[in-house]
Parts: sequence; C-alpha cells; structure tokens
Amino acid sequence: MLCLTGGSQVFASIPSPSVNSLSIGPLELQAYGLMIALGAFAAVTWSQRRYAARGGNAETIASISMWAIPAGLVGSRLYHVATDWRSFRGRWEDVPALWQGGLGIPGGLMAGVLVGTLVARRRGLTMAAAMDVMVPTIPLAQAIGRWGNWFNQEVFGRPSDLPWALEIDAMHRPSEYAASPTFHPTFLYEGLWNVALAMVLVRVERRGVLRPGYVTGLWVCGYGLGRLWVEMLRSDVASLVVGVRVNVWMALAAILIGGLVAWRGRIPADLAPMEVGDR
Repeated sequence: MLCLTGGSQVFASIPSPSVNSLSIGPLELQAYGLMIALGAFAAVTWSQRRYAARGGNAETIASISMWAIPAGLVGSRLYHVATDWRSFRGRWEDVPALWQGGLGIPGGLMAGVLVGTLVARRRGLTMAAAMDVMVPTIPLAQAIGRWGNWFNQEVFGRPSDLPWALEIDAMHRPSEYAASPTFHPTFLYEGLWNVALAMVLVRVERRGVLRPGYVTGLWVCGYGLGRLWVEMLRSDVASLVVGVRVNVWMALAAILIGGLVAWRGRIPADLAPMEVGDR
C-alpha cells in the first residue's frame, strides 16, 4: 500500500501498521509469530508436494520439519542474542520472548539444516538429497516471515525519500535518525530477493537432472548475495568484527561456501541421477 503525503511536495511511502497483534477473546496473536508460522506452513506444504512428486513419502518431510523448525527458531534467537548481547544486559529474562522480534536468520538456517539433516539420515535420506527437496521452499518461508518485521517496525535501513520508503513511528527510529520519517524497507528488499531466488532455483531444477547438492549450493550463495546487499543498507546497531557488521561476514562466507558447493556439483545431467531414497 502506498500513502501519499506532504503539502506542495507530494511523495509516496509505505505506512507501518499501528498494531502488531490481534486479540481473539483472551488469546492475543502476535503478528510476528503469525508470519513465521505462515512461512513455515508454506514451506512444509510445498516441500511435501515436491517430495511426493519425486516418489517419496510426504510424511517424511513432516517428520523432518517437526524437528527442524523448532531448532531453527532456537538457533535464530540464540544467534541474535549472541550477536546483540549488549542490548540484553539487565533483561536476560527477555531472551525467550521470540514474539518481541529479534531472530538471526543465519543461526536459524544453520540449526535447522543441522537438525533436519540428522533426522533425514535416520529416514534414509542423504543430506544433499533432503536439502535439494526443501531448499527452494526455504526462501519462500523467509519472504513471508519477513513481514513480521513490518508489523514490529524493525529491520529497516537508512533514511530514504524514495517512493517506496517505509514510514517509521518516532518511538521506533534510531536516535541518530530521529528527525527522519521514512527509511529503506530492507525487510521488503530481502523478501522480494528471496521470492526471486526461489523462482530461480525452481527454474534451474527444470533444466534437467542435477547432482544432489547443486541446488543447495546455489541457494546458499544466492542468500549470501541478497543478505550482503541488504546489510549494506541497514541502520540498526550491530556487533562489528574488524569494523564490519557480523552479518556481512556471514554473507561473504555464504557466498564463498555456496559458490564452491554449486561449482563442485556441476556435472553433465546424464551422469547425475537424482537421489530420493526413503526408508
């Protein structure tokens, strides 16, 4: 939604929600958690359909997801706390409060992939085969989940007067930008990037049979590229290593590792049968 504001000078901007929760009787639903749940549901449903189309049992994906998703949430929170521990001084009781926002996606991806891989192996799937089934669905989940940042008015970038700039309430603005009403909607940038990445991964798959792990490498590299771009626009306080944001280093590592995995997976299609396997 675009909102036209201003006097003689008219410009467009994206308004932020005035509320971030929904009350249903005694139950209060946090929009942040709801978006994460919707993203997870979309990813699991799509993964089940993808695996069933390859001759596998959709229940296998459900079993993996039951462990991988909670692990991802815990990993995301721990990563955020570890990289922003100063903000939790004197309020360590808030560490479990996921609904308040503050999830580090790199930590969630690492924890979710690790636990999901262990469960997949017990079900007869190799890491590469399991990941290639689920990988295109992960960016979709991320894109949906990012809308939780919109409701919480967080994870935005530097001040901007572009037509799609995001309006941020005074109480949510960084002190150094208190006079700036609009900012780069970095949550939206990353969300759109992830949707495009999912489409690219599916298109690459359709080009022919690929060696297990190739699509996963492309995803890791693609996510790193998008995250690097977004981090360059962020304005929030972050932990630094050698004067550089921690997430920038993580993005660079993802680009390098993902690129190497994808490069090693490049072999002729007729030599790379797809592994499905399901005990």
